[in-house]
Amino acid sequence: MAHKPLVTTLHGSDVRLARAVAFSRPAFRHVMHSSAAVTAVSRWLAAEAAEVVSAPTPVVAPMPVATDLFTPDGAHRRNRLLFVGRLNKQKGIEVLLHALSRIPDTSIGLDVIGDGEDRDALVELARALGVGDRVSWHGTLPQPDLAEFYRSAAALVVPSVGEGLGLVAVEAQLCETPVVAFESGGLPDIVQHDRTGVLVPDVDAGALAAALVSLLAREDRGASLGAAARLHALATFAPESVARRYAEIYRTAIAASPR
Repeated sequence: MAHKPLVTTLHGSDVRLARAVAFSRPAFRHVMHSSAAVTAVSRWLAAEAAEVVSAPTPVVAPMPVATDLFTPDGAHRRNRLLFVGRLNKQKGIEVLLHALSRIPDTSIGLDVIGDGEDRDALVELARALGVGDRVSWHGTLPQPDLAEFYRSAAALVVPSVGEGLGLVAVEAQLCETPVVAFESGGLPDIVQHDRTGVLVPDVDAGALAAALVSLLAREDRGASLGAAARLHALATFAPESVARRYAEIYRTAIAASPR
């Protein structure tokens, strides 16, 4: 094994740990410098990794998504927003609840898929903000059930900050569901503003609420964004596209290694 080339892929939590915990950096540096190739799932994550340990910038190579499972059916509901993710601070759902409370149309509701350590506090926050009856908490669901929520949502909201990539956004795009996200982390690799979704530059509940109101006020409710997003997601994240990218990375690493 010592003479075989190592290819390392970074997803985000690894880089966050190296940035936050000083004693983990030597190990992180060792892996980075010992690898024949290092890949990262987004441009942002590649730049973060290179900055943390002053190493060569990793190659950007996204992960695959199940294109056979996440498909559109055109049955989007006009008044249901969707959040998918762990219920913690990094995923940003607290900001989303504040944003929901600032949307004047009280018929707009939110489906929350996921679980986590902050669930009870978030349920209480929704009540305190006066939107408790507009939020449905579904817990963690199997992927086939999750696909149905994507297909029926008016929009997926991704309010996370410092996300390595954000595969839930890709899954929604494959279902032709518009995505509204903060312009943070790897999400700009997925969402092209006003072409395949909406990026909100300021991490702020008011700005997020305004973006959601604007999207839902469009004549097509963002359907054209969703259609363009599916084409982009298929081209970038289909398993066969990702496999070709990684096969080339592996071939290059093998060719460069000592025989």
